[in-house]
Amino acid sequence: MTPVELHQDAIVIDGLVIAKWNRELFEDMRRGGLTAANCTVSVWEGFQATVDNIVRSNALMAESSDLVRPVRTAADITRAKEEGKTGIIYGFQNAHAFEDQIGYVEIFKQLGVGIVQMCYNTQNLVGTGCYERDGGLSGFGHEIVAEMNRVGVMCDLSHVGEKTSTEVIEASTKPVCYSHCLPSGLKDHPRNKSDAELKFIADHGGFVGVTMFTPFLRAGVDATVDDYVEAIEYVMNIVGEDAIGIGTDFTQGHDQNFFEWLTHDKGYARRLTRFGKIINPEGIRTIGEFPNLTEALSRRGFSESQVRKIMGENWVRVLRDVWGE
Repeated sequence: MTPVELHQDAIVIDGLVIAKWNRELFEDMRRGGLTAANCTVSVWEGFQATVDNIVRSNALMAESSDLVRPVRTAADITRAKEEGKTGIIYGFQNAHAFEDQIGYVEIFKQLGVGIVQMCYNTQNLVGTGCYERDGGLSGFGHEIVAEMNRVGVMCDLSHVGEKTSTEVIEASTKPVCYSHCLPSGLKDHPRNKSDAELKFIADHGGFVGVTMFTPFLRAGVDATVDDYVEAIEYVMNIVGEDAIGIGTDFTQGHDQNFFEWLTHDKGYARRLTRFGKIINPEGIRTIGEFPNLTEALSRRGFSESQVRKIMGENWVRVLRDVWGE
């Protein structure tokens, strides 16, 4: 089977997309052969603003039902593949939208949210992000983890501090993930994860989605799809071929104002970081170029079975474990 045929046949899942929502994005997802994606609907927003985001997202998906479909279960991912559509999983990059109400976890689950990152770079009521002193998982945070486990929402730790992450991994009865991260063994950065952190999550049944966000890649803005594959291989050598997947962190379509919002605490307060130039690796600049990743993995020497696992099969399995269906 050629890489092109393999990509067309495989389940292809992106564990993190925060691109600008419009029909053009959905068309590019179809060009890229994307079976499903975890799409961010909340970062700094509270409960009401997040509900409003979901209302707008539901309307856009309804208008583009020829291209996309909602994903509530693992079976919906299979249906998306069969229908030639891209399945949309709603995800949060911050538990801030739960505010101080444990019951909101189930409400958002009912609205289609399947993955929630516990913190976004800084502290919230649950725990601490990776850009400030880490006080660990709060007592309220323990209750939120338990409720997410009960209703079937996956805990994501990508932007979360090491101590809080460790305590979430230990507290959760369901697999947790870094949906989009890179190894600090290739580039030291507050957002990247150490070999020990990667091994710890894998040893506890967790999952790692590897991102290609160039500020965190070793080659930076000069990175190519092959540099991305290097990072995937590095992580796989630590976590194993069954605990790894893709989480690109595609931001296509957004302007500088969006990145200013992301890089300030709460969207407006102190500056947390500067990304510099934002450009995706050559060869996978857009979601439509996803087939080039399958080709690059094959070129690197990954077996067909390994490519299928990395590109999506592993995500399906771990999501089924968390969602329970």
